[in-house]
Amino acid sequence: MNEDEDAVNAYMIRLELVDEPGELLRALEPIGENGGNLLSIFHERGNITPRGHIPVEVDIEATASQYEAIVEVLKEEGINVIQAGAERYSESVVCILSGHIVDTDLSDTLSRIQEMSNATVTDLSLSAPQGTRNTSSAKLRLAVEEGEIGDTVASVRAIADEKDLHLIESLTRGDA
Repeated sequence: MNEDEDAVNAYMIRLELVDEPGELLRALEPIGENGGNLLSIFHERGNITPRGHIPVEVDIEATASQYEAIVEVLKEEGINVIQAGAERYSESVVCILSGHIVDTDLSDTLSRIQEMSNATVTDLSLSAPQGTRNTSSAKLRLAVEEGEIGDTVASVRAIADEKDLHLIESLTRGDA
């Protein structure tokens, strides 16, 4: 293997799952079995695709060969892989949101960040020292497609402005 094949990168896989108990777990097993590291799962149980399935976006870290093996096993197991390999996250940024984060629907905020940007939330830390009805803060680490940090931060800023949240932007970029 050359150096590029040994490099661990973040990848996104979009799946459609049958709405039956155990299907999400069955879809996640190939990741660990093939050496991948799960970063995040965006499971849209409330949405149904035209084929009557549940859309799921899974973000993982893996080498290129591990990633290819994971996608191959998913397909062999009959799991409907909608998109794989089209997006690769190579940069990251950390943002802090402050305000009434829980009251303004944290889940909606995270979903909209993923919908409006070329990024995925890979880490979230929520601090609500006086309870969720008061001011709280959330530290978000976003894995971002190469060259898209500016647009991603602009999307987060727009969501924060709409929800009357304060955004503290990272002065330095992290590694995805």
